[in-house]
Amino acid sequence: MTAAPAGAHGTPLRLTWVQPEDLVGHELRQAAEDGRAAGPLHRRWFAAGGHAAPDRAGASPGPPKPRLRALAVELLDELAALESPLAAIEPTDLAEIRAACPRWPEPVRAPAPEAGDADRLRRRLHAAWLGRAAGCVLGKPVEKVTLEGIRAIARSTGNWPLHTWFTAAGLAPAVAAAHPWNRRSAATSLAENIDGAPEDDDLNYPLLALLLLDRHGHAFTTADVGQLWLDELPAGRTFTAERVAYRNLLDGVEPPHTGAYRNPFREWIGAQIRADVHGWTHPGDPAGAAAAAHRDAVLTHTANGVYGAMFTAAVLAAAAGGGAGVHEALRAGLAVVPPRSRLARALRHGMELARSEPTGTREGFATVVDELHAAHEGRHWVHVVPNAALLAAALTHSGGDFTGAICRVVSGGWDTDSNGATAGSVAGLLAGSPEALPRRWTAPLRNRLATTVGGMDGIGFDELAARTAAHALPAPARGTAAYARAHAGAAPPHEPRRPPA
Repeated sequence: MTAAPAGAHGTPLRLTWVQPEDLVGHELRQAAEDGRAAGPLHRRWFAAGGHAAPDRAGASPGPPKPRLRALAVELLDELAALESPLAAIEPTDLAEIRAACPRWPEPVRAPAPEAGDADRLRRRLHAAWLGRAAGCVLGKPVEKVTLEGIRAIARSTGNWPLHTWFTAAGLAPAVAAAHPWNRRSAATSLAENIDGAPEDDDLNYPLLALLLLDRHGHAFTTADVGQLWLDELPAGRTFTAERVAYRNLLDGVEPPHTGAYRNPFREWIGAQIRADVHGWTHPGDPAGAAAAAHRDAVLTHTANGVYGAMFTAAVLAAAAGGGAGVHEALRAGLAVVPPRSRLARALRHGMELARSEPTGTREGFATVVDELHAAHEGRHWVHVVPNAALLAAALTHSGGDFTGAICRVVSGGWDTDSNGATAGSVAGLLAGSPEALPRRWTAPLRNRLATTVGGMDGIGFDELAARTAAHALPAPARGTAAYARAHAGAAPPHEPRRPPA
């Protein structure tokens, strides 16, 4: 249906991330990323009056002429039909991913269960939930702000190198005018405004993953994820690849084809921000966590977009086991990513830059960020590849210290709230308990999370930790059926729903 012209019906609705005429520019960029020969289609689009992808917004200002929209739909399908020369080294099928990973991780050999183990896991998960929320809130005011703007704001308020919440107090008017806050987030996420954790998609998706396990246990399928979204997730709370996949579900496209069909955002960060619960509930079992994250991710993503979720889940599973430090956890995450893929190369580069930075200081990390931005110039700020590289660099450079990790990653720009959330999740797990996190990060959250996910608004992080811990699986022993499934990528047999703790 073509949008009505402005006039009697008012300004046309420009829904972000789904208008065909806006998707073409992103798909052309994606084609350049994965080496498809899209030159003739590129020329056809611009010769017809088409435009490049919007730089930071999700939609162009106004609707196109009907013929241009029709051409956009046609070109999206023609672009999808072009063969990528990277397909062989960047598969999406889990069995093929597993075959491409020579260091696919073994489960951590945990000692026999002892009294107090369950409570220690619950406390680690409590710290992980708090860490995810704090890192997310730290990054929210500067989401979409440029790297130059983040640095200017922090310097103007005496917060550089970044070490605490952003604030408008003391911000020079000229800096505020040149680099405005994220308009939706400043009212809830500046230091003077934080009163509980505000709603954010980076926090909604872990809630949905918890509901998924409540309903289906670890036997969930990709179709189960899609059905849960239709039941519990308002469409307006989705963005980029998730919004396209949601639209595809409503159009009758079956998962996992929802992840690829007319979806130029399929290698962006969305699946990575949904992976935490899969890692948290597979303590000591990075392979099992990666397999679970894969089933979730392919609803919306392919290739590197899926690897971002698998990487994060595996890192968190290693950390949740209680025996891994940040560097060991990162190695476990890298082991589930095909080593010749663009994501693996970016992760290795980020970690190497962090290791070779000579000072190890917050000031020194700015040089790492500058090198990463130079290496990934031209990539969209929500693409998974540069963001995952920055995440790995920040965790490496900080040694997993909580404040160091979240401040370094947010100071690096790009998708600040998503990266802050994931860094906070990892560093919170490594800290081991809520009390180990500085109160200046946790106290303003007031043990309260706002959300539109059904039945969860105002929930406490302590309750979320208990509910998550109830779904935690022990690392499977070699030779068992559970071990074989985790390493082959199959879903486990049906488990009855366990009630929340």
